[in-house]
Amino acid sequence: MKAKQLIEENNRKRELLNPQNEKYYMDMLLYIRLQLTLSEQQSEEVLIEMLDHLLDGQQEGKSAQDIFGDDPKGYADEIIENLPKERKRKVFPFISGIVINIVSWFLMIRGVIILAASQFKSIPTTIYPFTALIEFAVTLGITLFGVWYIFRIIRQSLFQNKTNEKKNMLKVGLFAAFSMLIFMLINLLIPKFGPTFQFNWWSSVLVGGGIWAILSMLKKFEVGFN
Repeated sequence: MKAKQLIEENNRKRELLNPQNEKYYMDMLLYIRLQLTLSEQQSEEVLIEMLDHLLDGQQEGKSAQDIFGDDPKGYADEIIENLPKERKRKVFPFISGIVINIVSWFLMIRGVIILAASQFKSIPTTIYPFTALIEFAVTLGITLFGVWYIFRIIRQSLFQNKTNEKKNMLKVGLFAAFSMLIFMLINLLIPKFGPTFQFNWWSSVLVGGGIWAILSMLKKFEVGFN
């Protein structure tokens, strides 16, 4: 089975686990899946094998600790060391897909904001390509850092008896507020320069929606970006 089918199979079978075994297994599953440099196919194959082994043991009255030991993080680290890395030719489409998806949502949200704000006052729709490129590069950098930061928080919350969810939510909220402040400062401080063209709200929504639809179709038919 391909990775997508293995994930679906994993989701279905996990419902058969009791709460204690599910918590133990989910921590290992998230820990392994968050290692984005690993081969997705090989990772999912190992995860489904572990799940099948755990389900067999559960039927015999065994716990996850009985099967995998009392150090799930150490066990997961051993698995990660033996898993192959994702091939570079697959990593590039994955990263490209993230960037293109960000662009599509950025354009659609921009169009909606302009439409809503224009009901109250005149909103300029002039685009400065050079300035927009700088703003997008900074936005992309902050977004990618945000993904890494959230993954880091998730990893730190794994394999713990008690997780301070309020503290984690506060960290994410503070990062989001800080990011919004940076976005506003960028818009105010970066000078407008270079050639210009008009890009009204409906064009922004149309282009963004078109990009998103094409990307979704490529993912559906597994043609790159998956």
